[in-house]
Amino acid sequence: MIEWLQDWLPLVMAGSLGVLLFTGCPVALVLTFAGLAFAGIGIALDLMSVVELPNITTRMYGSVGESLLYPSVPMLIFMGLMMERSGVARELLVCLQVLLRRVPGSLAIAVALIGVILAPSAGLIGASVATISLIALPTMLERGYGSSFSAGAIAGAGTLGIICPPAIMLFFLADLLGVRMGEMFLAPLVPVAILLALYILYFLARGILTPRVAPDFEAPAMPLGELAVYTIRSLALPVGLIGLVLGSIVAGIATPTQSSAVGAAGSVLLTIANRSISRALLLEVLERTIAVSAMVFFVVIGASVFSYTFRSIDGDGLIVDLLLGTGLGPWPMLSMILAVIFLLGFIIDWIEIALITLPIFYPILDSLDFGDRFASSEEAFTWIAVLIAINLQTSFLTPPFGFALFFLKGSAPPSVTMADIYRGVAPFVLIQISVLALVMLFPELALWLPRLILG
Repeated sequence: MIEWLQDWLPLVMAGSLGVLLFTGCPVALVLTFAGLAFAGIGIALDLMSVVELPNITTRMYGSVGESLLYPSVPMLIFMGLMMERSGVARELLVCLQVLLRRVPGSLAIAVALIGVILAPSAGLIGASVATISLIALPTMLERGYGSSFSAGAIAGAGTLGIICPPAIMLFFLADLLGVRMGEMFLAPLVPVAILLALYILYFLARGILTPRVAPDFEAPAMPLGELAVYTIRSLALPVGLIGLVLGSIVAGIATPTQSSAVGAAGSVLLTIANRSISRALLLEVLERTIAVSAMVFFVVIGASVFSYTFRSIDGDGLIVDLLLGTGLGPWPMLSMILAVIFLLGFIIDWIEIALITLPIFYPILDSLDFGDRFASSEEAFTWIAVLIAINLQTSFLTPPFGFALFFLKGSAPPSVTMADIYRGVAPFVLIQISVLALVMLFPELALWLPRLILG
């Protein structure tokens, strides 16, 4: 029994983590508890030594304190929260409604564009979907849009934002997979554009074929001069701010920390221009930023404790041996890893998935040989990072356990049922699976833009 436990302790540790996650306890506490508890078991079974325990605290500090990317996270969170709480996001929605007033399904199209524009606030899937739901869902229902159609549009828009630069997910994927930030920001742009185009085509088709589900909305017309000023203030400035954050990193003008600081300061200026700045608003946004940032970093620290113990008891070696022992080629192996990540997306948010699984899967991914499809290993990892991002996005939407669906239900009025949500998201799941397959079959969709701009 002891020999069996010594050989398979990493799998017992992984299984125990899966069980503990269903207890409802905070993920960060679960990760830390599992890491420390199995460190004790590993010491008892002579798989670890007592002298390794101080290394855990060093690893905890190193995972956050020595990172060049993590300091940008609180400022991006502040930027997104400020735009949402100050009314800038709602003004964006109204402005897009006015500009698209004669387009079938215009309100749904506006919601999809909001999901892209508000990418910085889409740090966590729950915050993203809840934010867009609170901004747009009551308006859509009030204007006569169908419950399932509205729910699907908001869930699709919310998940679209989490993979659109400069979303926080991309910072973590770049750090964990060793990809430069410029390439990581450019690579998802074409896939996101394809997703957005397919969303809009779907909304147009529903607006034309089933107008009772997506009725036309005639927004009041504005004089041309007033419309120009309104568009610059409500649409061009927020889009320009996000473009400034993205462009400064891609161009190498600023580090991620510097560009996120500019974004945070710019969101305050937008709030002032929107005439909604107040001491109470600043305090609310700062408090919420501290709370969300603390949660993110606590999870990072917990994951570092878990991963250190898992590696010390040779968990990564066992997983690599098991997967490589299947004899699968590079494409089936990549598909299997994506399937595991997809299933994990049913129960936990992307940050836990990335921090737990990617360090384990990295040696396997690094060993995959795709021939001459890629000029370098970094280019291959850039493509893999985009696949993982789209894969997670799809997982969060897939019934019956899609993570985003429960956050949408929690922020929706009682008239929107889970059945409405399931029916509404089905077309978006199909769209995202199609785009994932396209990017997997044609890596150039993710790599063309980085090659063009960065060489």
